[in-house]
Amino acid sequence: MKKILLAVYALSCFCLNGFAQTVSTVAPQVTDSVKIKPVVVPAGFTSQLNVVYTKVNDWDGRMDLYLPPASSKPTPVIINIHGGGWNHGAKEEQGGFAPYFKAGFAVANMEYRLTSQATAPAAIEDTRCVLIYLIKNAKALNIDPNKIIIMGGSAGGHLALMGGLLQNNHIFDTNCPGVENINVAAIIDKYGIADVNDWAYGPYIKSKSATNWLGDKKNDQDFIKSVSPIHWVKPTSPPVFIVHGDADPTVPYQESVALHEALVKAGVKTEFITIPGGLHGKFDKDQNAMLNTAIFKFIESLDAFKK
Repeated sequence: MKKILLAVYALSCFCLNGFAQTVSTVAPQVTDSVKIKPVVVPAGFTSQLNVVYTKVNDWDGRMDLYLPPASSKPTPVIINIHGGGWNHGAKEEQGGFAPYFKAGFAVANMEYRLTSQATAPAAIEDTRCVLIYLIKNAKALNIDPNKIIIMGGSAGGHLALMGGLLQNNHIFDTNCPGVENINVAAIIDKYGIADVNDWAYGPYIKSKSATNWLGDKKNDQDFIKSVSPIHWVKPTSPPVFIVHGDADPTVPYQESVALHEALVKAGVKTEFITIPGGLHGKFDKDQNAMLNTAIFKFIESLDAFKK
């Protein structure tokens, strides 16, 4: 495989091939408050919008799939998860996929149940369902199940961490059973919540978003531990890339510091980038450019991408 960092700047040439996919015929409700970011895909890519990856009672879990021109080799895929304190946000507000398209990645941009629809651990269950769906349908989608990267910011960072760090523990897989070999190539954590208890009750911030999401489990310390990524770190954990601004007023920078320390202690491949003076994801153009370069260098260094 060509160096991914170089591929950021040039599209690879592939031959288009079709694939089968189930798509919802009912458009999801997008409120007026959602700032829709149209996703422009390169020539030859195909878009499958509002693919239903799971159903829970009367709720349809949807994701938007962007697939590169098919080649003889399955393509890597990145799962993108929006933030919003688990209580707001939408997949339609997400963008910034151009570097991944240029590198030949498929993108799965997902939605999940918000607090108003279901409290914890619903959002984690949905994240796992997307991951399991992609693994089950890897052949039909021409994606490589060994090159799945899961990424998110803020609450999305938390969900990316949980989705990847759980690996083959099926504690939150009750809605989507049937897959045993669950492992991501890497997790990209952008200023995510690593310790839910710390965010809810910690010395830096006492977040109502956290206690509301926990619902009737807000005083259950064992449950809170089970939905906190930092408690799932172990020597076999997948590589984790972390970025956090050290002036973040929303999710304490110290959470990423503690997560990075836990990963290093466990011997897990990890990289931690601090954005000096950075707020909650509000990085400037140069900082974002540096960050994209660092992420692709990290991906390039992964064993799965050297094969």
